[in-house]
Amino acid sequence: MRTYGEWAVVAGASEGLGAAFAAALADRGYKLVLLARRADALEAVAAGLRGKVEVVTRAMDLSAPTLEAEVREVLGAREVGVLVCNAAHAPLGAFAQRPLADGLRALDVNCRAPVTLSHLVLPGMVARQRGAIVLMSSLTAFQGSPFLAVYGATKSFNLSLAEALWAEAKPHGVDVLAVCAGATRTPGYLKAAKTKAPGELEPKQVVDETLAALGGGPLLIPGAFNRFASFLLRRLLPRRSTITVMGAQTAKLLP
Repeated sequence: MRTYGEWAVVAGASEGLGAAFAAALADRGYKLVLLARRADALEAVAAGLRGKVEVVTRAMDLSAPTLEAEVREVLGAREVGVLVCNAAHAPLGAFAQRPLADGLRALDVNCRAPVTLSHLVLPGMVARQRGAIVLMSSLTAFQGSPFLAVYGATKSFNLSLAEALWAEAKPHGVDVLAVCAGATRTPGYLKAAKTKAPGELEPKQVVDETLAALGGGPLLIPGAFNRFASFLLRRLLPRRSTITVMGAQTAKLLP
């Protein structure tokens, strides 16, 4: 991983992939700004890293309309070299049976927050001719995902956004990467999963593959099994069959 600057921002850093990104970036010498909704969990992550690097935390609701102002305040004059947008809200269940507020929150956390955060840090990265932005997407980005309809749609948004920013920013020395992760053994996933899914990965593997992939193309699918399965589903099966397969897998997570 090349050096992009002094500070890294991780949104959604209180557990799972976000905590793993924070630890990996600290190991690489980055000072950290960690953002998440739950102050206690965020501080627990930070406490384990403060012996290595400087860590700033801010508990905030990434769906709030005050997000831009709050992030500007916590960043101050810090020059951000790496941004990881990991926070996500994933309403699980049939679309017609979920509260509308759940879907709208997913739009705010999964789409509006990455747009806001990227827009805050990218101009400075372009001016300095270095930087990296990671937008966490999902294997749900490639087709409609029954029972995760809004979440999957937001992850398609993140994939498209990352690919466009990659093309815009690459000539200015800035790397942008969409990470389409499959089943990852985060606390949230383990709580919902009833059985082991094929291709499950540990958060550290996803993070290590992500950081190693920066500077390559705009898309990473972590895990050899997931890359192979995604190829089969996207290239060999009819799209309606792929949607059915994904729906059958997601249905296993339903209460």
